[in-house]
Amino acid sequence: MYEATLQINHTSPYADATERCDTHVEMWCNQYCDLVYVSGTDIETSVETFRDTIGIQELTRREGEVILITDSCLLSSQDNLLEGYLRPHHCLSLPPLTYDNGKLLARVIALEEERLTEVYRDINRDHHVTVKAKREVQSVVPDIPILMLDSALPSLSEGQQRALTLAVNSGYYEIPRGATTSEIADQMGVSRRTFEEHLRRAENKVVKNLLDYLVA
Repeated sequence: MYEATLQINHTSPYADATERCDTHVEMWCNQYCDLVYVSGTDIETSVETFRDTIGIQELTRREGEVILITDSCLLSSQDNLLEGYLRPHHCLSLPPLTYDNGKLLARVIALEEERLTEVYRDINRDHHVTVKAKREVQSVVPDIPILMLDSALPSLSEGQQRALTLAVNSGYYEIPRGATTSEIADQMGVSRRTFEEHLRRAENKVVKNLLDYLVA
């Protein structure tokens, strides 16, 4: 079995909602409606676009994000978006489909590597497509996380979650760094050594769990 991550330039309500803005969209399709997760600073514009084009059954909001269920499935009504290219070659997409910067990011699997090449060729006739990653899936059992991202994510303790979140939000991983470990430890209300231990263990778990999915 083979997996390829394709970045596709095309036009759709989901892709258009993310163009020239920081809106991020993830979509799960179940043939008769879509479950859509939207995050960013201009969510309302995206919601109105979806309401006008696909329709919205239900919607729930939290700060900086919206989860909605559409009236219909966009992919089932517009085959040229993705499924129309996959079906003839017996390939499948792995949910969710992700949209950023006006582009679709899709993970596609096939039993034979040649089928992925054929899908790439067909899509490239109509849309600009880039292969972002490609790998062979050696075994179904150890690679179950490719089907469910939750199972690929590590389980972090409360202290590890808080340390990692504070580090990211404080700019610790930016270049140059936006904060030192001592400064972030003060925010967390623990000693520098305790904070660094939480952070080191969290980083170790994340890297070990996700390395196989980041390195082809």
